[in-house]
Amino acid sequence: MGANALLIDFGGTLDADGEPWVDRFFRLYQQAGGVVDRNQFRLAFAKSDDQLAALPDVASLDYTGTVAAQCELLARVLPDGRCLESPDARARFVSDAVEVAVRNRSVLIGLSETHRLAVVSNYQGNLQPCLDELGLGDLFDVVSDSDVVGARKPDRRIFDVTIAALESSAANCWMIGDSPPNDIAAAAMLGMRTCWIAPAGRSAVDIAPTARVARFDQVPLVLAA
Repeated sequence: MGANALLIDFGGTLDADGEPWVDRFFRLYQQAGGVVDRNQFRLAFAKSDDQLAALPDVASLDYTGTVAAQCELLARVLPDGRCLESPDARARFVSDAVEVAVRNRSVLIGLSETHRLAVVSNYQGNLQPCLDELGLGDLFDVVSDSDVVGARKPDRRIFDVTIAALESSAANCWMIGDSPPNDIAAAAMLGMRTCWIAPAGRSAVDIAPTARVARFDQVPLVLAA
């Protein structure tokens, strides 16, 4: 039986070609002259993520505002993080996302002709403003923001809520995303088919996705097959 619904991650999936925010920020940090290694940076990024979620106005931040806030927080937790406060660095992060989102908008419009669409993302209550800024906010039947739902991937509750809102079942859904534990392994455990978005050089660890592609615009080929 063909799938009638698609659950799609946002960060790293619709705004980048399988590259999570932490990796995009690390690349930006290195380009700006940062010297902390990847493992140290990941720890700092996780701390800044927690601080971002605690900001009193976070639910109102759009994509540009979220990037700016993350840069400011990283500047405080990294010893040389001030290099990320450059307006040019922030603008480059956003412009890269806009370019990918414009490409993916046409793909989503095509997919919406044959499938119900949901975006499922671990966010801070501001997923809708971020989608709106990138021109994607009007394309989904369901928007599941973890802070609004009250459960974060890989918790099955966020998937269950989304599937119910789509009036579908796990067996009739695909989960499409860039995170092996949060998107692929979690959805497979519920009986969904999965499509992993990942650059060619990224190794798969402890996951066996139904399909793997390098960019979201290759997903229609997977569904057709």
